[in-house]
Amino acid sequence: MSKALRSFAHTVASIKIHIVFVTKYRHPVISGEIEQDMIELCRSICEKNDCLLEEAKADLGTNDHIHLLVDLAPKVSISKLCNTMKTVTSREIRKRFVRQLKPYYGRPVFWKRGFSAVSAGGASLDVLKAYIEGQGYDD
Repeated sequence: MSKALRSFAHTVASIKIHIVFVTKYRHPVISGEIEQDMIELCRSICEKNDCLLEEAKADLGTNDHIHLLVDLAPKVSISKLCNTMKTVTSREIRKRFVRQLKPYYGRPVFWKRGFSAVSAGGASLDVLKAYIEGQGYDD
């Protein structure tokens, strides 16, 4: 995982977001093969949006959710990126794994509504607060 700031047109940033998508009804449908396809699809979507997919792993114990660590570009909305990733992965996975998913989903769905997104990386909140409070004072 990279901790370096990335440079953009007029900005430098390091915006790490931990994202979790859960399958509809928490059906245990994410196999290793589906996981690999999802990771590649998400990596491609991130690259098209100047973002980096740093880590990705499905829970292959419960087979019902995937974790993504994304270095977000400052111009990109988290909700738009997640919506795009969920839409594309749902469509492509349902197309590629019809037989495997048929017992679980009769309708064109794959993901549960919504997602989880939590900021990740960098200093703890206590360190950041102390740093901000200390601004303007000589050391």
